[in-house]
Amino acid sequence: MAAFETVKTFGGPGPLAVAFVSALMCSSLAHTELRGLSEAELSDIEGAGIGVVLEDFKFSHGTDQPGPDGEQARIFRIGGIKSTDGRDVDITVNHLYISGSGSDYGQNLSPVNLGRLINPYRIDVVDGNAIGVPDKAVLEFAAPALVNPGQGYDCLSSSAVTGSGTCASRPKSDDFVGERPDIGLQMNLAVGDDRSANINIHAASAVIDGSYLRLWGDNERRQMVGQFRLNFYSPEVSINACELDGSECGSRILLRDFILELAIGNELQPVFFDVDGTGNFVIEVASIRRPGFGEIGTDGQRASSNPEAWDFYEDYYTNPEYRSNLFIGNFSVGDRDFGSARVEGMLIQHLEIRTRDLAP
Repeated sequence: MAAFETVKTFGGPGPLAVAFVSALMCSSLAHTELRGLSEAELSDIEGAGIGVVLEDFKFSHGTDQPGPDGEQARIFRIGGIKSTDGRDVDITVNHLYISGSGSDYGQNLSPVNLGRLINPYRIDVVDGNAIGVPDKAVLEFAAPALVNPGQGYDCLSSSAVTGSGTCASRPKSDDFVGERPDIGLQMNLAVGDDRSANINIHAASAVIDGSYLRLWGDNERRQMVGQFRLNFYSPEVSINACELDGSECGSRILLRDFILELAIGNELQPVFFDVDGTGNFVIEVASIRRPGFGEIGTDGQRASSNPEAWDFYEDYYTNPEYRSNLFIGNFSVGDRDFGSARVEGMLIQHLEIRTRDLAP
């Protein structure tokens, strides 16, 4: 069953809040209301772009098998892929859900709020001069923004209180559904007649505050250019594989206190999107320019260098917004505990990803 409930949007030349009912994909009914905003909420809304808030939201995609009452199967399938030996590759999503926290790996679904009126999900066209992209209009898709630590919540704790961190999304409580969803995906990967690969991925109480995708056009290369920032916080991410009928599952991989802060592209080194002559996609983060002869002194100090060049590289190598981090509080596989892991301050100096046609 798939259910969407209470969607709020606002945007246009002034602060506007509109509530509407989304179409349900089954026979259940959603209700909504047009609700007034307080003076404090109105003062925090700029009215630029489009903001999206989903209240009491719950989504669950079923399987490709008929239900116990004989209802029609709901199929989410990706096809048209070939293996290297020419067999058809079929990816079937057996279950995809977004629910309130505490869903027990998607077994007990409940509503959750996504965003709120004073800090929504946003679709906007922003002035590139304000974000380091000179003289460009930039299309931005953004999750709720991070906030001052004195006003935010710890990004991982399920009992976080105001003033404990920089995330705006609030955890679930006894009288509040919260703004941190459980997200899960169960899928089957079939290669020819072999349907043995069944992968389950679940993230509990997930937060993506501070994430965004920015897109604009590059005149010189005539390509789409962008910046991508993914912040993903979850107290538990789990991965395991099961039999097709779910009767037996392998050891569960548990990543507790999981933090991913991934930065791909920035104002000095954007990511380019292209399609090559064979129709395959190309994603590239170009190398940062090398300093010219004599721009940087032999001792590496600013006093012996060209000041503008030295400041350019100093900003590039020290700006935390350009760097990616991965923290895992505890990593375990079944009953084996491997402790914590961290990759901190990773800087992407050059990246090129090309898709390939694997058909013979």
